[in-house]
Amino acid sequence: MISKDTIDKVFEASRVEEVIGDFVQLKKSGSNFKGLSPFTDERTPSFMVSPVKQIWKDFSSGKGGNVVAFLMEHEHFTYPEAVKYLARKYNIEIEETEQTDELKQQADERESMYLVSEFARDYFEDVLWNTEPGKAVGLTYFKERGFTDETIRKFGLGYSPDEWEAFTKEALAKGYQLEFLEKTGLTIVKEDNRGEGNRQFDRFKGRVMFPIQSMSGRVLGFGGRILKTDKKAAKYLNSPETAIYHKSKVLYGIYHARQAIAKEDNCFLVEGYTDVIQFHQNGIENVVASSGTALTPEQIRLIHRLTNNITVLFDGDAAGLRASLRGVDLILEQGMNVKVCPLPDGEDPDSFARANSFEDLTLFLRENATDFIRFKASLLMEEAQDDPIRKAETIRDIVNSIGKIPDRIQREVYVQECSRIMDISEEVLFNTLAQMGRKEIAEASKRQRQQRQQAGMEVVREQPSPAKIDQQYVLERKIIELLLIYGNKIEEFEDQVLKQDEKGELKMEKIVSEYRVFEKVFLDLQEDEVELGNEVFRKLFSVLVEKLGGAEDFSIDRFVQDLEPDEAREVTSILMDEEKYMLHRWEDQDILVKDKTQTVAQLVSETILNLRCYLIDKRVGELQRQTLEKKDGNPDILEEIINYHQLKRMLAQKLNRVL
Repeated sequence: MISKDTIDKVFEASRVEEVIGDFVQLKKSGSNFKGLSPFTDERTPSFMVSPVKQIWKDFSSGKGGNVVAFLMEHEHFTYPEAVKYLARKYNIEIEETEQTDELKQQADERESMYLVSEFARDYFEDVLWNTEPGKAVGLTYFKERGFTDETIRKFGLGYSPDEWEAFTKEALAKGYQLEFLEKTGLTIVKEDNRGEGNRQFDRFKGRVMFPIQSMSGRVLGFGGRILKTDKKAAKYLNSPETAIYHKSKVLYGIYHARQAIAKEDNCFLVEGYTDVIQFHQNGIENVVASSGTALTPEQIRLIHRLTNNITVLFDGDAAGLRASLRGVDLILEQGMNVKVCPLPDGEDPDSFARANSFEDLTLFLRENATDFIRFKASLLMEEAQDDPIRKAETIRDIVNSIGKIPDRIQREVYVQECSRIMDISEEVLFNTLAQMGRKEIAEASKRQRQQRQQAGMEVVREQPSPAKIDQQYVLERKIIELLLIYGNKIEEFEDQVLKQDEKGELKMEKIVSEYRVFEKVFLDLQEDEVELGNEVFRKLFSVLVEKLGGAEDFSIDRFVQDLEPDEAREVTSILMDEEKYMLHRWEDQDILVKDKTQTVAQLVSETILNLRCYLIDKRVGELQRQTLEKKDGNPDILEEIINYHQLKRMLAQKLNRVL
């Protein structure tokens, strides 16, 4: 267990905007930061981070919380893992009691797989540096590739011995379970046909190892390269799909590249592990690889969190160029800006980075990175040459790519550029684009009709009526919001009380009193003996009144830190709802929005009065049901209903509302 002193130091040192900035590209928005949601696929920012309150809120998924909650949601850390990650980031020494075997057994499946993967990374590294076969085979190979000791250690490169069970035996001896060795794909278990039980052997036997890490640095899986010339064995072998490793959602090098990508506002996309490593060693760190798999929308969205710009680098041969074209259309569909930088014939990013200095490589990338439309046009036109039919196909191919761009203005700019390059009128291109759009719509409609026909004639179900607003929930939530944001603020509250005048007649008289907001709310609810109905709000109200009453220096971030997860989510949602409207940028549209701080007293009074009116209506409804059920006009109940109506009329006067 991590000591409370360590946890306090971690929360004190951690800055939510710095931590989240490692995973999401954040831009200043007033006193806050905004960015694209890391949890959903979106093109306009709905993710907000508040440095003042040290919390975040994702309005597209509804998730939110403090810095630890983000790591738990995004990286699937446990609470202790998130705290340890922050402690490492901010160089805080972790004080903890030793974990017992019982606690290890209680770790869930995913965590067990992470632990096995991290052990494997350490084991392969140790073999590489500290055994004769590791140094003679693995280390020699990496040195031949031109990698320095520093680079090899930075990427955690290793070597798996050329033995059937070396890794598996070591892992079992260290107490790791065969179940998780098999589930991570590090060990292959096969049933023995001779009836002698199961046989197990290492998947990556005799290979140099490349750990594949998540954006936060967790080991998800491995890539292994064989060094023997064995026609039966694949040159590169990846971990199989597991609960923690999905190759279509992972980019090799993203952990080491994330900060450089955000800083440079550009990401170089290459194909292989050594391409990434060689670029890093040369000084260009904003580079990731698709790990030999076809580029996927999930991988592109991973980059999109950090930048809106991708430069695709592929081998200079025809196959590499074709692969780059397939990836370009996918990138355009995600609304990103894409350039293509073809390398000289016979070169790949690894060999080219190794053969050039940092200055020469940087200059080449800057001068040769071409806008996708120019690159595609020059490549396809070279193939078409003087054939008018192939030229028409080339133009259609380019227009098809332009059609994938979601932004209309960008589409129009690219149509104009295509018109200039291909020497064809814009009108023809726009018509072709429109035809393609209509064709896609027609095909989509056809698919829908086919699906309906396959489903057969179903009974048409009644459309559900819109969900009824829970007025009590809304009002109670507003009370918690007032306590969180304005709890310690001193305000003048105007109230009306019944008083006898000189003639003995009752009249409403205005009285102005000064209270702190939390005191006014507490006293008004106590006066009516009102208890909040929502369980989470009831707990929060009690804790807030206690905290606000006991300390002048009430701190939101400290308050959120001490809450249960469900309470923390609700508090974050309440606090960040106010920030949500900043996303609309009303001022830029010359729409002036009144500042709430000008009317806090009025807001508090109206919220309490509205809650009173709601509870009165609720009570009157209950009394009326009692009367109907008993089928008699009980005079006591009728008198109580009349009294409640009179009370509501008085409250309505205070609210300036006509009943």
